[in-house]
Amino acid sequence: MSMNTKKVGYRDYLNLLITYLRPQAGRVFLLAVLLLGGIGLQLVNPQLVRRFLDTAENGRSLTQLTQTAILFISIAILAQILQLLGTYLGEHIAWTATNNLRADLALHCLRLNMSFHKTHKPGELIERVDGDINSLSNFFSQLVIQLGTNLLLVIGVMGLLWLVDWRVGATISLLFLMGLFLLNRINRHLVPRWQAVRQIQSDLFGYLEEWLSGTEEIQTNGAKAFIMRQLYNLLRQRWRRTQSAMYLNLLVMGLPIFIPTLAYVAAYLWGEVLFRSSVLTVGGIYLIFYYVDLVKSPLWVIQRQVQDLQQAAASMNRIVALLAEQPDVDEGQGEMVPSGPLAVQFDHVSFYYADDKETRVLEDIHFTLLPGRVLGLLGRTGSGKTTLTRLLFRFYDPTSGVIRLGDGNGRFTNLRHFTQSSLRQRIGMVTQEVELFHASVRDNLTLFDPTIDDQHILAALNELGMTTWLANLPDGLDTRLEAGHNLSAGEAQLLALARVFLADPGLVILDEASSRLDPATEALIERAIDRLLVGRTAIIIAHRLGTVQRADEIMILGDGRILEYGDRLQLATNPNSRFAQLLRTGLETTYG
Repeated sequence: MSMNTKKVGYRDYLNLLITYLRPQAGRVFLLAVLLLGGIGLQLVNPQLVRRFLDTAENGRSLTQLTQTAILFISIAILAQILQLLGTYLGEHIAWTATNNLRADLALHCLRLNMSFHKTHKPGELIERVDGDINSLSNFFSQLVIQLGTNLLLVIGVMGLLWLVDWRVGATISLLFLMGLFLLNRINRHLVPRWQAVRQIQSDLFGYLEEWLSGTEEIQTNGAKAFIMRQLYNLLRQRWRRTQSAMYLNLLVMGLPIFIPTLAYVAAYLWGEVLFRSSVLTVGGIYLIFYYVDLVKSPLWVIQRQVQDLQQAAASMNRIVALLAEQPDVDEGQGEMVPSGPLAVQFDHVSFYYADDKETRVLEDIHFTLLPGRVLGLLGRTGSGKTTLTRLLFRFYDPTSGVIRLGDGNGRFTNLRHFTQSSLRQRIGMVTQEVELFHASVRDNLTLFDPTIDDQHILAALNELGMTTWLANLPDGLDTRLEAGHNLSAGEAQLLALARVFLADPGLVILDEASSRLDPATEALIERAIDRLLVGRTAIIIAHRLGTVQRADEIMILGDGRILEYGDRLQLATNPNSRFAQLLRTGLETTYG
């Protein structure tokens, strides 16, 4: 699903430039000085050549010719040095600005709610955060300054040509203005075409990420032919859109050849006329041709910068659209979640997704879970179990009703009053699909938090009975995990449990893995769960009888409603209860 894009105006360009170039104001100023200095030297050097030619034609002394030649060479070398320094400084500015923008955009994506990520593929966001920003590199480092300085160079050349002869200056100025007019007209049609190219590339990355992550399912279900057809269709669309943009781009590329050619013809004609009438010397004619040739270079630069601007505008449309996305859930009202085991209260909570208001995912959920108690959550797939736990994290806010967290003194506070960071710190969650990173065991346990030392980590692993597991790893805490591919499902669960234990939350949400584990690993996990739940409130989405026996209370959901809720022992001894029937028929058979 694509984000709505807005048309980007000059104010958007300016705001983006100011935001990310202001911290580098000194470097930007120095870059402008270097580029302006280079332009000044380019305008001065042909005057020296004219002086050299006129001096030689008039039979002046060899000393004057030598001095002029030395000065010309010195200025040419200095111009090259300024260009080298400007290129280096411009690249440094670009990388710093784009990296800062990339970091801000990535952080913005992480702050957006699950409703956003539910409708946008990771590949699409990667293309926005990396691909689109790459196309802005030249925009930050060179585009505005290069456009400005080259326009100044052209203005300087035109002014000097007017000084040489007003008729030559007027003719060349008219031709150059015609080139700028044509560039502007073509540019209006190119921006939307490049924007379409960026969008199809984003879609392609999104589908590739989806297909590659589902390789096993694609192969086992014989869907390779279908996937290849889809890939072919996307590649064909990308080719057509790119071809459309490139055809129009050829006109832009041709202008720096066409306009200077006309200028050469005009310079030749005027040069002959003015030389025959003794208005210009040989040096003056050379100066005209040199300045006409000098204008050709800015035209090429402006053409390249306009081409970059077209792609930058397409990318910026998409970046602005992404930055315009706002979280559906606010940051809270500044309160901190209390310490110790937490109480949970759902007060007639109902919920439906914003894009599907016809279907109620949860309907009138009402219960209170006291501190230190364990709730076993049961229900078929789609009954609302996972959604209920996500509401506690404020991945979404309830459509109606109130969720509260309480302390050991019976004081309850609306979940919306707590800061997002406080909720994340005081509520821990272990899901069936454990997300592991391409990093060391240490970093996966601490989630890259440098304040957690090894002694604390080892103490937690020992507490959970995982020291033997750690000892079997080749490099201990330094063992690299290839995004979890070198761990079994059980080992990943163990690592996730240790990760939550290190965070020391007051409420633990455990979505028990439904996959079968070997007895040794399962015993380790059971011990780790027992230790993790000590002194903490817990909600467990259970799939096995062993886990249900750990619960103090049982809740059975069906179609988003509470079908049964109560004390586990009372429900188990009531032959008419749904829970008792589950125990007789087998939980794995019914809800496994």
